[in-house]
Amino acid sequence: MSESETGDKWGIAHVHASFNNTLITVTDITGAETIVKSSGGSVVKQNRDEASPYAAMQMAESVADQIKAAGIAGLHVRVRGPGGNGNKSPGPGAQATIRALARAGLEIGRIEDVTPIPHDGTRAPKNSRL
Repeated sequence: MSESETGDKWGIAHVHASFNNTLITVTDITGAETIVKSSGGSVVKQNRDEASPYAAMQMAESVADQIKAAGIAGLHVRVRGPGGNGNKSPGPGAQATIRALARAGLEIGRIEDVTPIPHDGTRAPKNSRL
């Protein structure tokens, strides 16, 4: 069913999950207009907890309430890790965010990984021997 058949509006949730923080930005379907944004620092007090699954869940719940108030019923989720020549895997907050959005009653459409992958960019950092 498309958007015109059901009358429900869809949005895109851009989730940037690094190992230091988690950022959630919800835009309209074109990606041009930001509707809601939230970060780990707006939910927890300690800096070390910004990337935790707990902070991601709290952020997703507050974002879900604001999204519903804006009239959006479904979300496509774009998950992004740090990328580049660093770590390619998303941080611990990514999965918790998607789960919390689904639990809040939002319909989840596509989930895609948009982590940037270098095509021979800068040199990777040297290996640290412990």
